[in-house]
Amino acid sequence: MEGMSEREYSAHSGLSRGAIQKARKTGRLVVYGDGSINAAASDVRRTEMTDPDQQRRSTGSDSGFSGPADSSSYLKARTALTVYQAQERQLAIQKRKGTLVDRARAETLVFRLARQERDVWITWPSRVAALMAAEVAMEVEKQAGVPVTIEAAILQRVLETHVRAQLDALADLRVSLG
Repeated sequence: MEGMSEREYSAHSGLSRGAIQKARKTGRLVVYGDGSINAAASDVRRTEMTDPDQQRRSTGSDSGFSGPADSSSYLKARTALTVYQAQERQLAIQKRKGTLVDRARAETLVFRLARQERDVWITWPSRVAALMAAEVAMEVEKQAGVPVTIEAAILQRVLETHVRAQLDALADLRVSLG
């Protein structure tokens, strides 16, 4: 007998005898004329023809990830790809449900809302100055008992000054979405 028997090669390779028989049938082992197994050549052929993930599972070794030349690097890369694809699907689901929005779109919306709010406040003094002047004049007349006139234009300028100061203070606020 030139080489090893199935039992000896099984012990040598760390595979079950059934796995060795299957490898023989599929041509993954190099066999001498007498039916014995050429261990060195069979190890090389098995390594070349077997999926690294399958090899790792069949030997039962789960020693973690050691390096790029190790068969575990294949498993590591495959795991990373699976995790990435799962995260990508989760984001797509959240986007469809409306729980995830586009950042650029959200920033544009916040900017537009802030501009609308600013515009409303800038025009507010011109809308309310005359009403406020009349109300203040009426209250002063009640308390003093003398007719009083308050210029709506003066009150509007005062209100505009204070509103612009408040808007300038608010302009320093920055919205951060990330």
